[in-house]
Amino acid sequence: MKAVILAAGYATRLYPLTENFPKPLLPVGGKPILDWLGAGLNEAGDEFLVVTNHKFADQFADWSRTRREVITVVDDGTDSNETRLGAVRDIQLACQEIHEDVFVLAGDNVLDFSLIPFVDYSRRVKTSCVMCHEENDLSALQKTAVITVDEEGRITSYQEKPEVPRGNLAVPPFYYYRREDVTRIPEALKEGCGFDAPGSFAAWLSTKTEMHAWKMTGRRHDIGDRKSYEAVRDSYKGPKGEK
Repeated sequence: MKAVILAAGYATRLYPLTENFPKPLLPVGGKPILDWLGAGLNEAGDEFLVVTNHKFADQFADWSRTRREVITVVDDGTDSNETRLGAVRDIQLACQEIHEDVFVLAGDNVLDFSLIPFVDYSRRVKTSCVMCHEENDLSALQKTAVITVDEEGRITSYQEKPEVPRGNLAVPPFYYYRREDVTRIPEALKEGCGFDAPGSFAAWLSTKTEMHAWKMTGRRHDIGDRKSYEAVRDSYKGPKGEK
């Protein structure tokens, strides 16, 4: 398995903080956001790819040299929010030379739980899988992907930002794809699969093959705007400042 971190966005909602600096490298608790994800990836595997845009590629390359893992920085060639490829096409780009299962995750999240159980679960059920968690706020469900599952954890429906959700299981941007499934991205795009949101491919794939969902065991902090970034940063501060 290899891990693919999606970090090619331009984070316009965080301007001016991210106008010339990538969101996944913003500090939280005294270290870049990607270092938090990297800690979990060390447990799941010691090699991963970071897909970024041309504007920030050099900054990610500099960051990669501070890490002990094998890291490949993939430049998707774009230099503005208007010309971005979209998350699904970035996954496709990163996986062109990968011939094994892939663990795909967004680079703007901080987790307080291990990724190992999710990887183990995916390998045990032998299907592509998504993470999920219960969410009972309707407005929150309308802004994310929502699934329903059967008693065995198999996905029975998958909605992207539904006005009327069929359930209360929200899907954050963490996916385990079997190699034979991730190679179907060109087929998905040809059939009209959305390419901007990373979950669009998972939603399409769930209609083509069996998939399972694993319930998160802890908290996930999603950094989408200035307010959420400040909230996460404050939550990782100790009595004498940042940890």
